[in-house]
Amino acid sequence: MLVLGLDPGTATTGYGLVREHDDGTLEAVAFGVIRTPPDLPMARRLQMIYRELTALIEAHHPDAAAIEQMFFGRNITTAITVAQARGVQLLALENACLPIREYKPSQIKQSIAGYGNAPKAQMQEMVRALLDLEEVPQPDDAADALAVAITDINSGRYERLMLE
Repeated sequence: MLVLGLDPGTATTGYGLVREHDDGTLEAVAFGVIRTPPDLPMARRLQMIYRELTALIEAHHPDAAAIEQMFFGRNITTAITVAQARGVQLLALENACLPIREYKPSQIKQSIAGYGNAPKAQMQEMVRALLDLEEVPQPDDAADALAVAITDINSGRYERLMLE
C-alpha cells in the first residue's frame, strides 16, 4: 500500500509518500515540498500546486491519499489562503480517483507520538524513527506530510484489526 500524505499550504505544501510492506515495515518512497512564489497572483499559485501535485500522483501512482484538516488560528487571512490551496489539493486527489482521508492535527500527533499535543521536534524524531531514516526529514512541511501518510496507514491497520 502506497499512501500520499499532504500538509497543505499556499507558499509551501508538504508531500510524503509512504509504503507499507507486507511485513508491516514502512518505507519513505519520496518526500518534499511544492513551493509557490509569493509575488505571483493567487490563481497562478493554485494552478502551480494543482499541476505539481497531479504530476506527483502520475509519477508514483499512490493507492490512497491523506490530508491534514485545517486548524483555524487567529490569522484569518492565512486560513483563507491555506483553505484555497487545500481545496485545489482535494480536487487533484479526487480527479485522480484516490480514496481520501482527512485527519486533524491532534489525531496525527496521537498516531505518531502517542500524545495529541506532542511538540514538533518530538513528531519529527518519531517520523524519522518510524521510517528508519538517518536524519529528520526536511523541510518541516515534508516531515509533517510523512506523518499524515503514516497516520493513514496506522488507521488502516486499526480498521483491519477491528474487522477480524
